[in-house]
Amino acid sequence: MSILLSFQSTGGPSGGQMPELTTDIVATQAEMNLIDLSLKGGWIMIVLVLLSLVAIYIFIQRIIIIRRAGKEDESFMNRIKDYIHEGRVESALHLCHTTYTPSARMIEKGISRLGRPMNDVLVAIENVGNLEVAKLEKGFPLIATIAGGAPMIGFLGTVTGMVRAFFDMANAGTNVDISLLSNGIYEALVTTVGGLIVGIIALFAYNYLVSQVDNVVNKMEARTMEFMDLLNEPAN
Repeated sequence: MSILLSFQSTGGPSGGQMPELTTDIVATQAEMNLIDLSLKGGWIMIVLVLLSLVAIYIFIQRIIIIRRAGKEDESFMNRIKDYIHEGRVESALHLCHTTYTPSARMIEKGISRLGRPMNDVLVAIENVGNLEVAKLEKGFPLIATIAGGAPMIGFLGTVTGMVRAFFDMANAGTNVDISLLSNGIYEALVTTVGGLIVGIIALFAYNYLVSQVDNVVNKMEARTMEFMDLLNEPAN
């Protein structure tokens, strides 16, 4: 009885002072943010980050240029038509030069070939159109390569990470624990995730850019047909 009373008097369960174990457990839990997780991937992650920056730069640069190329004055062809009918060829050329769009440069080339056979005019316009499309698609092969290559680089990190894990396991002998293998496993998994993320984003960006170029090409073809119809109109 004396022992029980002594325990209660020193702050036991009856004293209402339980040790605060919850705070200690929470304090020992590991916290990891995205940067720390990326660093676990090793040098492969540096390559993936550089590839992602290149892809982002190409995407932003191309989308600005493509959207600028797709903007056209709705009255452009009407003014060209009026100038051609009035015989003001120099004014038509000046309008094309100041409009500064792929379609305007194609029409400018066609106007400069007036008086030649229609087939020659069409071929000249198509040649300029091919050059303009090539300018719009500048950088596309690189972003397509990133879309296909980033996942492969991530898988390379997976292989090197597993090799590192097994190397550490072999050197540890019988003293193998999960903490010893964690660095290699982190590298294997994180690089795979990073490579897939970069590859997927680059693939979507590439397909979006291709669709935008297709829209511009459709406008260029429409303007070409309008110009050729203009030349085929009978003189009043």
